[in-house]
Amino acid sequence: MIIKVCGMREPENIRAIEQAGADWMGFIFFPQSARHVSHRPEYLPEQCRRIGVFVNESSENILQKAQEFGLHHIQLHGRETPEQCRKLKAAGLGVIKVFSIAQESDLQPAGCYEGVCDYFLFDTACSGYGGSGKTFNWNILQAYQGKTPFLLSGGLRPGSLSPLLQFKHEQWAGIDLNSGFETAPALKDAAAVHTFINQLKQKIQ
Repeated sequence: MIIKVCGMREPENIRAIEQAGADWMGFIFFPQSARHVSHRPEYLPEQCRRIGVFVNESSENILQKAQEFGLHHIQLHGRETPEQCRKLKAAGLGVIKVFSIAQESDLQPAGCYEGVCDYFLFDTACSGYGGSGKTFNWNILQAYQGKTPFLLSGGLRPGSLSPLLQFKHEQWAGIDLNSGFETAPALKDAAAVHTFINQLKQKIQ
């Protein structure tokens, strides 16, 4: 079970979340986000895999940020095409494509990205690009029959442990934590994250 903590920015908080047991850590390079990372923090995780989050960004800018931040994966939230995903993957980056889910038909576009992405991320549909803080109906995902593993996102918080333990899908690979564990935008409650990760991994194992 991959635990990704997204929307990180502050050096000491990055260090604390890394120590809390996160597997992946996300950095948002979307200027309109309250968690936007405008410059390289003084500390970047050494144990976690670094994930760069982009929205409708050019491949050139993505590759530049990937080099600057030492990114392992990129997470694409916008209208990026399968061809762009294929090229970025060929450049040596892991690719995560995000799909906003409100109903079963929202899963259909994922079929066009089979084979060109390493992971999908299913998030709650909202008017903007991510960050709704709300949970969608996970039962919809039982209709997903693709071969690409996925991360579950959208409104996860400390109280989400019980429903997560009840959720089952053979392609479910991990979860994405963000605003539900924040004390302020881009600032996570490290103690709450640590407790949640420990409880989840103990129960799942």
